[in-house]
Amino acid sequence: MEYPLVSVVIPTYNSEKTLEMCLESIVNQDYPEDRVEVIIVDGGSVDRTLEIARRYTNKIFNNPLRTGEAGKAVGVKKAKGDLIALIDSDNILPTKDWLKSMVKPFIEDEEIVGSEPLYYVYRKEDGYITRYCALIGMNDPLCLFIGNYDRYCLLTDKWTELNVKQEDRGDYLKIELTEREIPTMGANGFLIRKKMIKKCAIGDYLFDIDIVYELVRQGYNKFAKVKTGIIHIFAYNTFTFVKKQRRRIKDYIYYKKLGLRKYPWSSVSKRKLSKFIIYTVLTFPLIIQATKGYMKKPDRAWFFHVPACWITLIVYTIGIIQNYLLRPKPENRNKWN
Repeated sequence: MEYPLVSVVIPTYNSEKTLEMCLESIVNQDYPEDRVEVIIVDGGSVDRTLEIARRYTNKIFNNPLRTGEAGKAVGVKKAKGDLIALIDSDNILPTKDWLKSMVKPFIEDEEIVGSEPLYYVYRKEDGYITRYCALIGMNDPLCLFIGNYDRYCLLTDKWTELNVKQEDRGDYLKIELTEREIPTMGANGFLIRKKMIKKCAIGDYLFDIDIVYELVRQGYNKFAKVKTGIIHIFAYNTFTFVKKQRRRIKDYIYYKKLGLRKYPWSSVSKRKLSKFIIYTVLTFPLIIQATKGYMKKPDRAWFFHVPACWITLIVYTIGIIQNYLLRPKPENRNKWN
């Protein structure tokens, strides 16, 4: 059997801490070497990122706009593969058969538009924030309250709380999305057919969940949630977590104002949003949630849930207030690592 050519697109910017682990996990895949194309799109790194990248590929391109979304757009346009794998520089493929597992749904079912891992891999050796994100199955605790996430959550025993039709195919779930029920898919190990990406309006930026939303609106709504995981080194410390939450809200508001964002986040349930605010302000309900998680999987990382929710509430509130008082602008990438 001839495996499809996979173009792995990795946006980078001062990524020396994780890039080598990411690339090693890719080149060590049990997948035909000549069927994998590794594309690095760099936003002007001043650390060892490019030195590391050159050891693994000569397909390195410039990303003058610096953001990960801009890097993905550049990489997708350069890609030659039948399938495109959107891998971030802080992702590590956990097993040597990972790529074969992710490609399998495309080979078996022509209806499958994209595939994504079902889990974030939990590792004891990772930092407390990365372990916390793996345990709850998301990088933003707000998603837990609104029920819109896309990886298995140990707290809820679900990979999403949206009403998603799914069929168990053994190694993966074949899911059918509707315009009103789209989980936060599209990043951290997401594979998609290149011919499907061409159906979307890719300009200077590729916003992952917006691509899924746009395809579903066009009727291309069959995806696979593969029963495997991916390692996502989300943050080494609380300061980095704050920066990433600030970047998330500032960038979303800025690009939304420019008319570049499509996913209808404004339709989020006000009741669920209120629950997040009340739980966070009272704090005690967060401690109960963290304790329930600890009872299922003992790890002190669960108790980062309290500061994570407080940080998210404060950072998002400031971002919204600034949106009304000041001219929106994206997060400053200078000195970002």
